[in-house]
Amino acid sequence: MANQPSTTTYHTPMERFRGADLSRVSERARRLLGDDVMIMHTRTVRDEGVPMVEVLAAAGSTIDRVRARLEPAPLPPKLRKVDGRPYCIALVGPTGAGKTTTAAKLAVRRGMFGAARPGLLTIDTYRVGGMEQLATYAELADVPFEVVYDEKEVDAAMKRLSQTCDIVIVDTPGRSPASAELTERWRSLLDTIAPDEVHLVIPATLRADLAVDIGRAYRGTRAHCGTTHLLLSKLDEVPRETGVTDLALSLEMPTRWIADGQDVPADLKPGVARLLRNLGLSADAEPDWMPA
Repeated sequence: MANQPSTTTYHTPMERFRGADLSRVSERARRLLGDDVMIMHTRTVRDEGVPMVEVLAAAGSTIDRVRARLEPAPLPPKLRKVDGRPYCIALVGPTGAGKTTTAAKLAVRRGMFGAARPGLLTIDTYRVGGMEQLATYAELADVPFEVVYDEKEVDAAMKRLSQTCDIVIVDTPGRSPASAELTERWRSLLDTIAPDEVHLVIPATLRADLAVDIGRAYRGTRAHCGTTHLLLSKLDEVPRETGVTDLALSLEMPTRWIADGQDVPADLKPGVARLLRNLGLSADAEPDWMPA
């Protein structure tokens, strides 16, 4: 069963240090935060007209703990199973989260999974235009594409995909609380597909309490498989990406990828590095930070 999200808000202790030169500032940070201190960002500022070096630092052990919470297990070296079945990654989440666009990014980006060939499968047969959108991406990128309407069609669709594909990306409908019957139907269909990973696609613009509630709605039950990973979308819509890492930590799932725009396939990035980069940037963080 997947981890259950909590309502806890996580903040990584960060400290600012300012001085005449980087070596002195770094030494002050080391004395306060320990020998494992990590300098996250550095910049030059003026204090009453005098040039100063300012750094943002955190204890290395703190960063390691955060990384451990976010880091996913690596994908298996050989994605195709011994029985020939492709590795399967499903995307679930609320309506409008960007699942279909993200599925296309994963499937059509050349080399996304090394030499493994991807395929696309959708069970989103309810949304007008959803299948057509994904079919267009698949055709343009020469990616095998299947549509499944009920459990009886799953085996045949997966067999066709397994002839040429090593990994299959599954798109699902958005969950609507008002459509419990439809939700039960597609979740049962997803269980029949039996994905190896289920990524919860959540917009980074969503309030943390709402995101946690959505996380609970998609967790595993006795009847259905639950989410295994988090995939934050729409990072480009968050000013300076403030609070994004706290949101990811509050959902308590490893984060393999993030999505930061609508461009297919470019706007899909590794998750952990991006989330760690955002640590400690408060709402009034200056836009001119440069990596140390």
